[in-house]
Amino acid sequence: MQESENPWKTIESKKIYDNAWIDLTEHKVINPAGGDGIYGVVHFKNLAIGIIPIDEKGNIWLVGQYRYPLNEYSWEIPEGGGDLQVDPLESAKRELLEETGLKAEKWSELLIMHLSNSVSDEKSILFLAENLTQFEAEPEETEQLVIKKLPFENAYQMVMQGEITDSMSVAGIMKLKLMREGF
Repeated sequence: MQESENPWKTIESKKIYDNAWIDLTEHKVINPAGGDGIYGVVHFKNLAIGIIPIDEKGNIWLVGQYRYPLNEYSWEIPEGGGDLQVDPLESAKRELLEETGLKAEKWSELLIMHLSNSVSDEKSILFLAENLTQFEAEPEETEQLVIKKLPFENAYQMVMQGEITDSMSVAGIMKLKLMREGF
């Protein structure tokens, strides 16, 4: 069998839930072994966007906020949702300004990830933002944010010590660490 061939057969699909951000579809399937089953898939209606802003001194900005689904506080890189019809870089620029008040002259794509591909189709794109200028932050009404500027190495240590657990933040910081070390 080719790697690109789908071993699952969909018998029937039914939308179970739908809102402005996600929908949930339950699929009756025949699994790869030939057995009957169900598969629930969460479809995300936006692209997950993450940004690591880094200045010429090697400082980055983290955003702290209470995350309702986790019932806990989270430190993470600036991130948010990008409309699927909008260039991801434009969404990244908007998110960076909203959350930190920063604008960047230099942008580069850092990483593309699927965040939980066993149950969702959520895709993320992470960017590195450099040559920064500070403006006023413009957070959304649902965001009660604390902004922290710190040396990149401190953020890396927060990842290593389990103080940063957000997947995009962990992956982006780890990738940047490897890039800075020449890998």
